[in-house]
Amino acid sequence: MRVEWKEVRLPEFGVPEEIPVIRQEECERRCEEVYRAAQCDWLVVYGDREHFANMHYLSGYDPRFEEALLILGPEKAKFLLVGMEGLDYSDDKKIEADVILYQSFGLMGQDRTLSPTLDKILLSIGINRKDTVGLCGWKYFEDNEKATEDTAFFIPAAIVDCFKKVVDTALLDKTQVLIHPTEGLRAYNTVDQIAAYEWGASRASAAVINIMNGVKVGMSELEAVTSMNYAGEPMSAHVMFSARKDQMIGLRSPSGKKIDLGDGVTTAVSYWGGLSCRAGMIAEENEDFIEKFAKPYFKAIATWYQEVGIGVRGGDLFEKCRAVLAEGGLKPALNPGHLTSTDEWLHTPVRPNSEEVIASGMAFQCDIIPTPLPHGVGLNCEDSVVIADEALREELKEKHPNIWARIEARQAFIREEIGIDIKDEVLPLSSNPAYYNPLWLAPGKAMVLV
Repeated sequence: MRVEWKEVRLPEFGVPEEIPVIRQEECERRCEEVYRAAQCDWLVVYGDREHFANMHYLSGYDPRFEEALLILGPEKAKFLLVGMEGLDYSDDKKIEADVILYQSFGLMGQDRTLSPTLDKILLSIGINRKDTVGLCGWKYFEDNEKATEDTAFFIPAAIVDCFKKVVDTALLDKTQVLIHPTEGLRAYNTVDQIAAYEWGASRASAAVINIMNGVKVGMSELEAVTSMNYAGEPMSAHVMFSARKDQMIGLRSPSGKKIDLGDGVTTAVSYWGGLSCRAGMIAEENEDFIEKFAKPYFKAIATWYQEVGIGVRGGDLFEKCRAVLAEGGLKPALNPGHLTSTDEWLHTPVRPNSEEVIASGMAFQCDIIPTPLPHGVGLNCEDSVVIADEALREELKEKHPNIWARIEARQAFIREEIGIDIKDEVLPLSSNPAYYNPLWLAPGKAMVLV
């Protein structure tokens, strides 16, 4: 595999304006499916501002300021417990559910005298002492990290303790039913969900392109980010930007620091459906950086795109990317590739020795963060793809022809201009698919395979 740094024009693939809709019947179906899979009398899904995705996937409701609970029970019973500010916003839900005010979910200083305590609410909706209750948080403990034999939950302890008071049975952790990397319901996406992800991923990556193209020496990091043309898209992570010659910290928000020639630089924008990140250097030419860092790194990116596909074991993909990085004296800081959704990182089958297999319907981030790097050196080329078999591709083409046209154009660009031979089932969602231009003052140039 040989990499060159050459002139490559990034086409205008276009970004969608209208947000694709996940219909009520789809959310109702998801609720029924997850309830069956949980195999308990009551399934309780926790959500808050940062941990909204499980609840949003099932109900279309995302907590904005407060915590919330979605409770699924026998005979298709559904209850949504919200705070004061969630009452009006709950009209956005896409399921038939009884909305119940639980004022303790409200912000401090608000009235807390009108609603019953949580235990009384749970009893009032029909939860009995002998019922089995499954809780779904935002993560779950693997066997090797459990500190005690008791089940622990990624849910506020006050909520867990209240359920322990109401039922005599042991509480069950059912988070895996939604977010397990190959068995979780959220690991697989319908064409309408793929369309929604493409909306977010294409717009997030277009914002990154705008930031990179607008960067000038002497402007502040905050000024640089104004080029993104933010239009109010819902975010799954803070906007990130950092340009400096000392240690690169990719998660930093932009500051008032002035951008200088030779700075290492990184930026990332993440909307519901996909994050796009680019890292490199504020320079027009730097042969040493290109040869020593950018080319070895891009070989790993190209390897990921070429190898990912239906039937590929996550452990094999991890090892191939690790081996290519090692040729350049690097290793992955995180797993090279993960499932994505409305939350930026769902889970991943791509990890050491994983036997879990990549399958149709999975949405992935190509996310290879290399280490170790010296101060002032940034390397990143992160974007979103969906893995889709022929049947799913045909359905997407028929139902969303404009999205399919953009995907086909991106596939052709990756193959013909970047030189990466991706499989037919790899559907790029980004406006800059596999386009890595690490020297930000040299727009129009990119790494390619030859």
